[in-house]
Amino acid sequence: MASEFIGSRSKLPLIVIVGPTGSGKTSLAVSLARKYGGEIICADSRTVYRGMDIGTAKPSLREQRTVPHWGIDLVDPGASFSAAQFKDYTNRKIEEIRSRGNIPFLVGGTGLYVDAVVFDFEFGNDYDKDRRNKLQKMTVAQLQDYCIKQDISLPENNKNKRYLIRSIELAGQKVSRQSAPLGNAIIVGITTKKDLLTQRITDRAKKMFNDGVVKETIILGCQYGWTNEAMTGNVYPIIKKVVDGSMDQSQAVQEFIKRDIGLVRRQLTWFRRNPFIEWGDIDSCEHYLSRLLDDK
Repeated sequence: MASEFIGSRSKLPLIVIVGPTGSGKTSLAVSLARKYGGEIICADSRTVYRGMDIGTAKPSLREQRTVPHWGIDLVDPGASFSAAQFKDYTNRKIEEIRSRGNIPFLVGGTGLYVDAVVFDFEFGNDYDKDRRNKLQKMTVAQLQDYCIKQDISLPENNKNKRYLIRSIELAGQKVSRQSAPLGNAIIVGITTKKDLLTQRITDRAKKMFNDGVVKETIILGCQYGWTNEAMTGNVYPIIKKVVDGSMDQSQAVQEFIKRDIGLVRRQLTWFRRNPFIEWGDIDSCEHYLSRLLDDK
């Protein structure tokens, strides 16, 4: 199958690796990209923000030095960055990576970002300014209730006002998409046993706090403001409670674990809608992709 893609640079495949947080996507992508000459594009709506390193679990500096990574540190916290912008950015990077004779790896857990590229979304006109102003005056709870009543799918981070507003706006647009993935895309999804995934999430949460995520959050809050939309997701609002004294660090760790487990459920719900994903545990996915890439 892969041999039909490797005839020329323009036909180099797009390897897509998806799965929930903590499933091992990055480690698999780094291993394969290093072996087959690839570069990684992170499909994560959180890692696009500069300075949010520990709290968004960006690929480590060691991983970034081992294999080129893209899609990281694109905008300052609070700046607008849409799925349409991500698609345009990623398409440019895919072309650049292929021009170097390398294989692009699109890796992440933000389903809308992945689908926008893989199914070639064509987004409608930009937002209606008056409507957005009205939506911005609504609380997060009101926006969530609006989505439920209007049968609008909640975003992965359904406590983030900006994401909720964007979901409402997108639901009102005519977003065209291909019925099947791009012809040269190979898509795998990593499955992980529930208890193992929970343990990884727990270990990662503890590591974040040991690595200094509280200090990172304080710096970000002072520099960009605590009400910044980028600060309403991930671990940052939980740490704000630690800073305010309303929660101790051990409670914060447990709250973050609970929040990440909820994120896993939403991510899997999104990806399971895609019938073109080849699912398997991390070893099966590595074997499957290696077999295809070895065909070259």
